[in-house]
Order: sequence, then structure tokens, then C-alpha cells
Amino acid sequence: MDRNIVIGIQWYGTKNDNCWRHYMKNKNLNILYVSAEVSPFAKTGGLADVAGSLPKALLEMGHDVRVVMPKYRMIDGDFKYVTDFPVQIGDWTDTCIIRKIDLPARVRDKKKVLPVYFTDSYKLFDRDGIYGHFDDAERFVFFCKAVLNMLPLINFKPDIIHCNDWHTGPICMLLKEQYRFNEFYSKINTVYTIHNLEYQGNYSSHVVNLLNVGYEVLTPEKAEFFGMFSFMKSGLVYADIISTVSEVYAKEIQTQQYGERLDGLLRKRSSDLFGILNGINYEEFDPQTDKAIEKNYSVANFQDKQLNKKAIQKEFGLPEEDHPVIGLVSRLSGQKGLNLIIDRIDEFLQKDIQFVLLGTGDDYYQDRFRRIVINYPKKIAIHLGYNEQLAQRIYAGSDMFLMPSRFEPCGLGQIISLRYGTIPIVRSTGGLAETIIDYNDDIKNGNGFSFANFSSLDMLAAVDRAIDIYSKRPDEWKKLIIRALETDFSWSRSAKKYEELYFHAMNRGLVDE
Repeated sequence: MDRNIVIGIQWYGTKNDNCWRHYMKNKNLNILYVSAEVSPFAKTGGLADVAGSLPKALLEMGHDVRVVMPKYRMIDGDFKYVTDFPVQIGDWTDTCIIRKIDLPARVRDKKKVLPVYFTDSYKLFDRDGIYGHFDDAERFVFFCKAVLNMLPLINFKPDIIHCNDWHTGPICMLLKEQYRFNEFYSKINTVYTIHNLEYQGNYSSHVVNLLNVGYEVLTPEKAEFFGMFSFMKSGLVYADIISTVSEVYAKEIQTQQYGERLDGLLRKRSSDLFGILNGINYEEFDPQTDKAIEKNYSVANFQDKQLNKKAIQKEFGLPEEDHPVIGLVSRLSGQKGLNLIIDRIDEFLQKDIQFVLLGTGDDYYQDRFRRIVINYPKKIAIHLGYNEQLAQRIYAGSDMFLMPSRFEPCGLGQIISLRYGTIPIVRSTGGLAETIIDYNDDIKNGNGFSFANFSSLDMLAAVDRAIDIYSKRPDEWKKLIIRALETDFSWSRSAKKYEELYFHAMNRGLVDE
């Protein structure tokens, strides 16, 4: 038997004569997927969408997958009590109650369930919102410890713990620094996914005491980050394998421009860093069956998309004109490139377009767009807040979808818009660069319009190119719609890559022994 393991297009050698059995293609893995937010229970962004979709795709591949997240106040459901136990946080102890909901799933045309576990603490999580509390460090230390402590009690021993973003970083550290001395945990490997490197969970050194680990972890080689303890860095240092949500972003974050002061560490671990593009749930986002939109459609009757355009114009109080409707569904923050729109808003709205925005976020952007609406009531309409059904009506009813992001690890908006036959206009960065091919550069394969420089003038030029095709070459625009509707960004391909990554993490664990 060849002792080299084929994973994707790469070869990973091994020093362990008995390791091949761990990597046989028919081996089903035990996977614990850990996330601070999971759709449909709690969501602030794309992390929740991924956490609600990828585990189902892995389950469909035959793996035993469990999901765990905190039990926030807003989460309702038919919970089943599982167990409870004390969790030590520094010099105090709090009780964790584990509850569970089984989400319906389908595996090979059979009805299955995806178990979702909730770490419940009245003191720490029974409050409004998900993040932004004064004691977030304590809250997510509790979460990380509770995740590890619950495993023997629920009789589930993972091959892989898949951690996501800063909230889960200490899990990787605790496994290596403390739990590995316990036989139950000694063979568990970790994959740590960066969804957005900008959010790092950097807190004062008191986190070391909360974690009940020694100060030897608070060094530049480990979790110390400019005098603070970094949740994100603890994951990057201690995880067996690191992934992020597009190949382009995996390269970008190794540069000073995008590395958020962690680029040196990421370059050091470049051989363990992989980019896997996110997918979307094609059952949840399906213009043929979506109950939230005015009229269902597909490639066969894509002309009915226009009925959704008229419906969104009516809903937002815009004139029912045949000018292109440009949609934007986004968190309102500097990352999203909103200043490019605001800085040139007069030139932008003097074009033969209508602009529809749905989002919530920084007060600055909310106030600016409120004032713009006053000046251009027939050209722009906004809904401040988040409404998932309204978002899907915007995806279906818009002609174009704008994402002028300063950086974008993956981006789901452009992928969802393609699913609804809505043509993206994006800045070419991160996952946007990986998913959108500029039509003017490649007429045969182009599926949108892009611009490279973070410039409002370049953005306007891309918008003009899209308007030109829409208004002057309608047959080409119809081909763009059909191409978008036929594009496949479902989870099947990406889930297979994650499966290969899990085997690679297990291989790393064996070699490290």
C-alpha cells in the first residue's frame, strides 16, 4: 500500500506505517462543528449561513456531524435537555446546561436529523444580542470550555473539531495545552476557519486566568498579541489546519495590506493554510420554490423575474420604471465599501437606475443613507434592519447586485444574487474575485462586472458598463441572466474539499506523534 495519501491534487506523506486506515475514502468521520452563530437560530452575517449549511452537506456525505453554539435569549424551539455540568472560569464556576434540537436533513433521499447542541448559561447568554457585551471574553471562554467538557457526557468523540472565527480559537489551545493529557481527547484534531480576520477577539491578559492556563501561553509565539490575549491568534497558532473562505483571501491575508497584523504568523503557517470557497444552500435559496418572492421562476421562464422587480418597486414605493434596479443587502460598515457609493452619490443616482438597500450597522452609514433618501425619494429606498424574506425579494427583484467591498473574505451576496439571476457588480477582492468573472473581459464566461481599484470612479465605471449592456444589448443581458441561473455554487463541491482537509488534519496529528 502506498504510504502517500492523495487529497485533492496534493500529496501528503506520512511517517506512520499504520495511518492509511485513517484516510480510507470510505471512512466516516465524527465531526463537531463549533460556531457562535448558526442559521436559522442566530445570525449576524455569513458565518451563520455557513454553519447552517456546511454541516448538512457533510452529513449527506455520510459523516456523523454535530453542531454546537451558545443558547442566546432570542433562540426559541423545542429543546431537549441533555445534561448539565459545572464550568470553571478563573476562580468562579457556572453551570452549563446542554440542550439539543434536531434539525431535519436529507441523506441519500432518506430523512435524517442534524443534532444542534446549545450551551446554556442564564448568567452569560440570557440577554439581548449576540456580541458586544462588556464580558464577551468571559462568555466565550465559558463557551469554549463547555464545548470540550460536554463531549464525554454526550458520548461523542470527534475525529475533528471544526472551529470558526475568534469565539472558538481557545478550543484549539486548550486541547493542546490541557486536554490532550486525557485519553478521551488525545486523538482529536482541529480545523480552524477564518471567516473574517478583522474581528480577532483581543482582550487583556486576564483571559489567561479565565482559561485557567499558565502565563506561558501569553508569549508572542503563542496567544499574546501586542500585550493582549488574542482569541483569534490562539486558534491560528494551535490548530492542526487553518482554512479560510476563499483561495484569494488565503493569499491576501498573508500580506501586510490584508493581514490585520497577523500576516507574519499566517506566512509562517502557509503550508497549513487553505482557502475553500463557501457555498450556499440551494434548497433555501431557490427562485423556483422560494415562498418569499412574488413569482417563482427558473431558466425555463426567467422572464417572470420581471414580476419580482415590479413587486419590489411597489414594496419600496419606487416608480415602476424599466430602469435597472440595483440591490444591496449588507452589514453597514466600512469593510463593505459604502463610502464609494456615498462619496459619489449624486453621480450614482443621476444615472437611469433605482437603488434598493437593506442592512443595519454603523450609525454613520444609517444616518447618511437616511439623508440621501430625503434628497432622492424616487431613486433610492432603504430598509434599516434585517429581514431575511425581504432580502430574498431584493435578490429576486433586482437586476444588478452591488458589492464594492474594501475586502471580502468570501462574500455570499454575489453567490445568492447569481442564484436568482441577478448580475453582480463587485470590487475584485477575496471571494468576489474568485467567483465573479468580468463580462467585458470574457464575454463567453463572464457572469458579472468587476473593478480592481478601491475607487468610487472605478465603481461608477463598472456600473456604467452594466447599464450599457442592460439598456443597449438586451439579448446579451438575457444570456447573462441565464448564465447566472445555471451557475453552481452549491455546497457539494466545497464540502468535499472540507472532507479532504479533515483527513489532512488527521494525517498531521499522526505525523506529530
